[in-house]
Amino acid sequence: MQQRVLKVLEFHKVKEQVFELASSSLGRQLVEELKPSADFETVVRSQEETDEATNILRLKGNVPLGGIYDIRPHIKRADIGGMLSPQELMQISSTIHASRMIKKFINDLLEEELSLPYLHELTNEIVVLAELEDAIRMAVDDNGAILDSASELLRSLRNQLRTKENRVRERLESMIRSSNAQKMLSDAIVTIRNDRFVIPVKQEYRGHYGGIIHDQSSSGQTLFIEPQSIVQLNNELQEIRIKEQQEIERILIELSTRVAEFNVELRQIVDVLAQIDFMFAKARYGNKIKASKPKMNNEGRINLVKARHPLIPGDEVVANDIYLGKDFTTIVITGPNTGGKTVTLKTVGLCTLMAQAGLQIPALDGSEMAVFGSVFADIGDEQSIEQSLSTFSSHMVNIVDILNEVDFQSLVLFDELGAGTDPQEGAALAISILDEVYKSGARVIATTHYPELKAYGYNREGVTNASVEFDIETLSPTYKLLIGVPGRSNAFEISKRLGLKEAVIATAKSYISADSNQVEGMIAALEENRRQAEAELEEAHGLLRDAEKLHQDLQKQMAEYYTRKETLEEKAKEKAQDIIEKAKVESEEVIRSLRKMQIEKQAEVKEHELIEAKKRLEEAVPKTKQSKKAAVQKNSTHVFKPGDEVKVVSFDQKGNLIEQVSDKEWQVQIGILKMKVNEADLQFIKSEKAVQTQPMATIKGKDFHVGLELDLRGERFEDALVRVEKYIDDALLAGYPRVSVIHGKGTGALRQGVQEYLRNHRSVKKIRFGDAGEGGTGVTVVEFK
Repeated sequence: MQQRVLKVLEFHKVKEQVFELASSSLGRQLVEELKPSADFETVVRSQEETDEATNILRLKGNVPLGGIYDIRPHIKRADIGGMLSPQELMQISSTIHASRMIKKFINDLLEEELSLPYLHELTNEIVVLAELEDAIRMAVDDNGAILDSASELLRSLRNQLRTKENRVRERLESMIRSSNAQKMLSDAIVTIRNDRFVIPVKQEYRGHYGGIIHDQSSSGQTLFIEPQSIVQLNNELQEIRIKEQQEIERILIELSTRVAEFNVELRQIVDVLAQIDFMFAKARYGNKIKASKPKMNNEGRINLVKARHPLIPGDEVVANDIYLGKDFTTIVITGPNTGGKTVTLKTVGLCTLMAQAGLQIPALDGSEMAVFGSVFADIGDEQSIEQSLSTFSSHMVNIVDILNEVDFQSLVLFDELGAGTDPQEGAALAISILDEVYKSGARVIATTHYPELKAYGYNREGVTNASVEFDIETLSPTYKLLIGVPGRSNAFEISKRLGLKEAVIATAKSYISADSNQVEGMIAALEENRRQAEAELEEAHGLLRDAEKLHQDLQKQMAEYYTRKETLEEKAKEKAQDIIEKAKVESEEVIRSLRKMQIEKQAEVKEHELIEAKKRLEEAVPKTKQSKKAAVQKNSTHVFKPGDEVKVVSFDQKGNLIEQVSDKEWQVQIGILKMKVNEADLQFIKSEKAVQTQPMATIKGKDFHVGLELDLRGERFEDALVRVEKYIDDALLAGYPRVSVIHGKGTGALRQGVQEYLRNHRSVKKIRFGDAGEGGTGVTVVEFK
């Protein structure tokens, strides 16, 4: 991509925002090097990598990427035999630790069966250097200081140092506490000069303590003297300090040598961490601007759904649908300079650059972007004072370069094509340039305020007009792009709104040709038809969403019904089997008793004993309730026909017959439900006219549809009770046997109030908390009478 195009479309500003979201200098360096790629496979891989990171941020909120440093200079110095400083070793240890944490983090996610092919591939390249990390941490703390635990010799030397220092301090403190000290000393303190302990002595008493003078105050009145009596102790301290420094250097050299042994693995860790940090910086930027992953193609198709310019604040930007490359390859945005046309150009151009750089784009899911070999842009004021070129000349220099390089894999953006010269010549030149670029097969979006180009979109195949909507009421653009509708002049309407006399406007209109007036009228009609079509489309989408929701609810309700039916049937069979087994046992017992009596009394069994045995047998027979079906009169006397009002016995619900689907089955309409019912399960009520095959209730919007659940989370207590009252009435009218009210757990106030209302409702049979799979105590399940 040309650097000039990246600058004109402000790609560097996008990079600056991504730069701020990187966790380390490694990631920031890759952001600085970020450029759009023209290779399709590379772009697709980059988009999938960003999407992986985005999914992890959505699920986990953050990733452990702290403590990463650019340790490549340290590795290089260790590799050539240099001694690393404690601070550099600490950074190496911290980076190794960060690599272990991110590797563990990704492996834990993989165990949760998340698909992370790219991050899995990257973390597999991380070699765990736990031993090197531990060795450094044993010797260097987080502030870059050498620890006593670095070696036994160092621990011993530092213990000796502390002992000697205490002896020196004690000796000096005894001096400054003597009776003459207050007179001879400037201050009763022990201090250090040149790594040796000294006391501040007044100039006139310099000879009293003897020893060595190490410093004096700025006034010369105070001398910092090392008394003769502690010179030897200070010398011993210095010797120990030298040995300490030698031991520290030995430790640092040893650790630096170990770093050099793992230079290849450490460089690999740095490269992997840089790539991972870069991926998550791109993902965080996508979250920040509410972006989505575009579907990439190599066929020049652009389909942006509610696309926004990423550099315009979210509360100001206007989202637009922009599509190009399928039915047409050129868009000409016409109309006066009322704003919005250039933003549209930059939105398409910047989204293209972002997508090809592996960044998600500020548009809704389902958006599609093409991978272009080149992006050309002629946007903005190109006047060049240095080259003594006018605005028109500068534009033409740029356009000449574009025409020399453009091909079928190019995206070309022209802003105010042909401006800066005679309008008639400028319009003719613009048409000629558009024809030339169109012949190359490139995708083109051009803006112009020349009315002559309105006809261009109608006269050329593969070209369409577009405009930015203008609100006459507010006298300002809405920034909404209207593809297929050319721009029209608003001069007369604006003038009228601002108070210009009707007579002046009428005279002005008389100077406009009839053809121009007809074109303006046609454009106005197109705009009105478009607005009406969009409103109807939105309403249709709403109806479709409601229908899909209703269908899902019905499927869920039917699935629950069949599951419950199967469960009840299974329980009934088990209970019947138990009764039969019990009856068998009882009857066998009765038979054994009769035989025993017969044997004992030689067949002389008395009548009352037989009556008693018969009674026991009768009691052994299973007792069953008379089913509703059994109580139903046979329908053999009535021949069912469509339109009959019937009762479905198994559901105890009334309905109407729609049509006979087989010899013994009918389709029955019960409320808003249609179902197949066996004729034996139907009880005739009365005949009516045949019902129509369409549903008895027409769903006209979301307010008319009653869902199986009511979500009250986030509602105020009073508002929630009003919604519950209306919802229960709607659910009863819909004939639902059971519904769920979602109130959440929270403080419990909303739950308590809702349940209190439901308990006192005349149509509620019982309430209970949801099961584990239904939401637990955050949901109340309501069953109706």
